[in-house]
Amino acid sequence: MVKEFNVIQADRIIEMAWEDRTPFEAIAFQFGISESGVIELMRRELKPSSFRLWRKRVNSGVSQKHLMKRNPEIDRFKCKRQRTISHNKISKR
Repeated sequence: MVKEFNVIQADRIIEMAWEDRTPFEAIAFQFGISESGVIELMRRELKPSSFRLWRKRVNSGVSQKHLMKRNPEIDRFKCKRQRTISHNKISKR
């Protein structure tokens, strides 16, 4: 059985679950819900087609939803072009 969340918390969990770079461990740390609980929440809150699409993304090799699948040198997301961005515009080279 899934822990009950208010609308704002449920929306945030769904948002974090859709993000490829947010691991299930981060969701568990922040909301105290396991991976199976997230799956159950997603199944309950999403349309069936959206849930199937999400499960397909998570189970494919593209998603890094588990910390064990991630490259150990990566401890946070950083855009490759981040140094060249200044004042919300990409600087010309």
